[in-house]
Amino acid sequence: MKTISILGCGWLGFPTAIQLLKNNYSVKGSTTSPNKTTDFQDFDIDPYIISLENLENSKITAFLNSDILLIALPSKNIDGFKNLLEYIKKSSIKKVLFISSTSVYTTENKEVTEQSILKPTALLEIENLFKNCNQFKTTIVRFAGLFGYNRKPGNFFMNGRIIPNPNGFVNMIHQDDCVEILLQIILKQIWGETLNACADTHPKRREYYIKVKKDIGNEPPVFNETDEVSYKIVSNEKVKQILSYSFKYPDLLKIDYNSPLL
Repeated sequence: MKTISILGCGWLGFPTAIQLLKNNYSVKGSTTSPNKTTDFQDFDIDPYIISLENLENSKITAFLNSDILLIALPSKNIDGFKNLLEYIKKSSIKKVLFISSTSVYTTENKEVTEQSILKPTALLEIENLFKNCNQFKTTIVRFAGLFGYNRKPGNFFMNGRIIPNPNGFVNMIHQDDCVEILLQIILKQIWGETLNACADTHPKRREYYIKVKKDIGNEPPVFNETDEVSYKIVSNEKVKQILSYSFKYPDLLKIDYNSPLL
C-alpha cells in the first residue's frame, strides 16, 4: 500500500484524503490545530501537528516517510518552504503535488495557458523551488477561485463591500472538481507537469455575483461602475486533455448555489 502525506489537510486536503483512502492509499495528514487530530483518526488518517514556520520542533521526518507529498498550504512563506525542501530531500518522497493558484498569471485581458506570462510573486518563487529540484518529480496544479459547500461565492463581498471590475470575467472551480483532479493526477501518475484547473465557463463578474447572491438570498451586489475592464480567462484545456477529464460543474451559471449538496 502506498503512503501519501498531505501537508495542509484542511478545506481541500481533507476531502482529498478521504478519496485517497477509498482508493487504498495510506494517508498522513498535517494540521496546526490539535483539536482536529481526533477527526483525522476517525477517518483513518494518521494525524501530525506540523507548522511550516516551526518544522524543527515537529515530527516532520516521520511525516515525510511516504511515497508522495501533497502540499495544500496557502502560505507564501518562502523561507519556510526552503526549509521544508531540505527535509524532503532527505526523505523517501519521490513525487510532489503542489497546489498553486492562477493568481500567478498577469492580467492582460486575454486567455492564459500554462505557457503564459507569469508575475514575479512569492508563490511563483515557491513553485520554482519544487519544479527545479531534481531529487523528486513535481506536478503543479494552479487552481482558480475555490468554492463549494461552506465556501459559497454568494457570501463573498458582504456587508456592502463594493465588487470591483464588474465587466471582467470569473475563473472558478468547485471543490469536488479540485479533489477529483488531484486524485486522477495521483492515480494516473501525471508527474512533471504544470496544469491549470478551472471550470469551463467564464461569466462576467456582474452576472455571476448577481446570481450567486440571489441564489442564497443575500443582499444584491454593489459594483464599482467606474472600473476599467481588466481580466484574464484561464484555459483548462491541458488538464482536460492530459487527464481525459470532464468537469462535474463545468457551467458556473447552471449551478444552484443554495443546494445543500454543494
